[in-house]
Amino acid sequence: MTLSRRETLALGLGAFAASFVLPKIATAATEDAIAAFTGGAELGQGDLTLTAPEIAENGNTVPIEIDAPGAESVLILAAGNPNPDVATFNFGPMAGAHTASTRIRLAGTQDVIAIAKMSDGSFVEARQEVKVTIGGCGG
Repeated sequence: MTLSRRETLALGLGAFAASFVLPKIATAATEDAIAAFTGGAELGQGDLTLTAPEIAENGNTVPIEIDAPGAESVLILAAGNPNPDVATFNFGPMAGAHTASTRIRLAGTQDVIAIAKMSDGSFVEARQEVKVTIGGCGG
């Protein structure tokens, strides 16, 4: 397949424009998910620990762990993924420990965000950047 100069320029400009638009779409989806979970409440810092590797060699299986004493539920988001909602953990009154661990898929280097709804109705947030060398969501 041979491309003309005009087609090559159009493809280049399209890729350049997409590099600005796609991160904004992902950020908007993340903010919408946070607003839906918190009902627009303010996020604070508190008793929530998010453990994730600083560098993940493969974005297909990135281990994360949360520890949220006193939390009713915890929302996990991957800010740079096409669909940022990763998991929601709900803890009942009979829960022995408010911890959870799982493996998630990351499209590339991005922030992993944990937001916990505490038993007093407040919301706390923890973030950690994970650098991914091989993307897991088609990257």
